[in-house]
Amino acid sequence: MENSVFPQRLPFHPRPPTEESTVIGNTDTVRCWECFWEFWNYETPKVIVVKNHNLGILYRAMQLLILIYFIWYVFIIQKGYQESETGPESSIITKVKGITHSHDKVWDVEEYVKPPEGGSVFSIITRVEVTHSQTLKTCPESMAVPNATCISDSDCIAGKMDMLGNGERTGRCIPHYSGTVKTCEILAWCPVENGGAISDSLGKMAPQFTILIKNSIHFPRFGFSKGNIKDDKNGYLKRCTFNETSDLYCPIFRLGFIAEQAGENFTELAEKGGVIGVIINWNCNLDLPDSACNPRYSFQRLDPKTIQESSGYNYRFAKYFNCNGTNTRILIKAYGIRIDVIVHGQAGKFSLIPTIINLATALTSVGVGSFLCDWILLTFMNKNKVYSTRKFDQISQCWDGNSVPESSIKNCSTQDFSLGDPNGPIQF
Repeated sequence: MENSVFPQRLPFHPRPPTEESTVIGNTDTVRCWECFWEFWNYETPKVIVVKNHNLGILYRAMQLLILIYFIWYVFIIQKGYQESETGPESSIITKVKGITHSHDKVWDVEEYVKPPEGGSVFSIITRVEVTHSQTLKTCPESMAVPNATCISDSDCIAGKMDMLGNGERTGRCIPHYSGTVKTCEILAWCPVENGGAISDSLGKMAPQFTILIKNSIHFPRFGFSKGNIKDDKNGYLKRCTFNETSDLYCPIFRLGFIAEQAGENFTELAEKGGVIGVIINWNCNLDLPDSACNPRYSFQRLDPKTIQESSGYNYRFAKYFNCNGTNTRILIKAYGIRIDVIVHGQAGKFSLIPTIINLATALTSVGVGSFLCDWILLTFMNKNKVYSTRKFDQISQCWDGNSVPESSIKNCSTQDFSLGDPNGPIQF
């Protein structure tokens, strides 16, 4: 084996680390430790008095505005010291009284109030268009229906029912009631509405109708309940009407008064109908006596009267009877004033938790002025970095235990340092 042609493997000797690699490794370790210990440093604000009146006026003005906002708006207007509850539990009962007449009949409450249950939404009929003696038979379709006019029978398809029409087409083209135009014949309640309707107004006495609105509210969080009717057993409601000053707890309103308060002309409103909201608002401060919690009424037109296509209010109903063995009905298109009674409310009572939260927020917000002024000082007034040098400082611990600015440290083991008067602010 001494003459083997394979080369002999030399023993491996690891290369000793050089001085350069050792320094790099030590430097990385030192930096990691510096970052670690930097995290545990303590930061504290430093007071610097800047002799600049413009900046000082801005600072005090911002503090004043913030204080005014919290004192006047948050605590006085919004009552930030109270716990509040909105949307009370509410019940509404209504009752209408009054009679009126048209040219051929007298109308009482049972006829002109719909529905009669006395809920929060009801309507009072002020004008009607009546189509008398409708029976099931054939007659011309109304000209107001799209594609109802025709020239020949071929224009009218038998059995077709138009969803905007009044009945089923028979397939015949016949003269309309006026005799000058032809429309398709239909099987329906005839005569159709536009062919024989008679208009009748109930608006003469309607402004004198009285409406009683009974409302009771309850705030479950505070266990507080109240109603809008005066507790009087001497027949108070029989001789009073609503007056915001003298009879606030007499919720009996005249229909004309409601229309007037909503800014409407009653005659025009009765002609086309409309929707008026009666809004009752209970804003109760329960830190005060119960007598300070009173309802406030407002009235507003709810349907958009400026848009002709969607303004007004009307609906249809019919009265059926048998005449000589034939089923007959009277179709009534009623125009009226719909009343929507809407109740809003909010109650508040002193609570320690919202008071502490809003006080803490106010005190914290005062610091916004310091932040803004510091930004102006360091951004626009920091010539030659004079302010930033004094604003940000670091204090290091010397070996002899004295704390001095790092910018002054040259040799902690041999020199003494002093910051001047430690109790006084630094002034510019």
